[in-house]
Amino acid sequence: MIEKLTQDALIIWATIDPIGTMALFAALTARLTPAERRRTAFKAIIYAALVLIGSIVIGQVILNAMGIRLVSFQLGGGIILFLFGLQMIFSSDPQPATKEPEPEHDMAVFPIAIPATATPGAILAVILLTDNHVYPVTVQIGTALIVVGILAVTLVLLLLSEKIIKIIGTSGASILTRVMGMILAALSVELVMNALSIGQWIQPAS
Repeated sequence: MIEKLTQDALIIWATIDPIGTMALFAALTARLTPAERRRTAFKAIIYAALVLIGSIVIGQVILNAMGIRLVSFQLGGGIILFLFGLQMIFSSDPQPATKEPEPEHDMAVFPIAIPATATPGAILAVILLTDNHVYPVTVQIGTALIVVGILAVTLVLLLLSEKIIKIIGTSGASILTRVMGMILAALSVELVMNALSIGQWIQPAS
């Protein structure tokens, strides 16, 4: 169980990418007051938590209702996570926004909460890592607690983003993001290999 939760923590950390989120947050909120930055950080993490925990609770139910086997979702999700990891490795650094935000636009929702924190990769990951047919409720709760813990770390990084960026610089944040992308790519290959090995033993429905 410890090994499984450790792997879950690495995958969820890589897909949420707190370092990359922190760099984006620092750029987007550069013109806000300290109070507005704190309020934006808390709102973004709350929205992201609702999306990710909701995916854990009802994500697989929706898949079952659509007739999609989780092994198929695991294979497709593993490929997408691999591409997501490649994007983290090769993508350009986010540039600060130069335009004023629209009056009705809440940057805490978009892009900070979705898709920067609750990324498509993270949503896929939490569904795959809490398979109701494979993992008992205790393990699923452990994975959910890992999600909450990583979101809490992300919140701390957002609140301290200005100071951290000054210390490590944007180059340091970029390096850390790329390292996590390499780890995510390797772990996603494991997901694909596991899905292929499971699929060999599953008979197609008649």
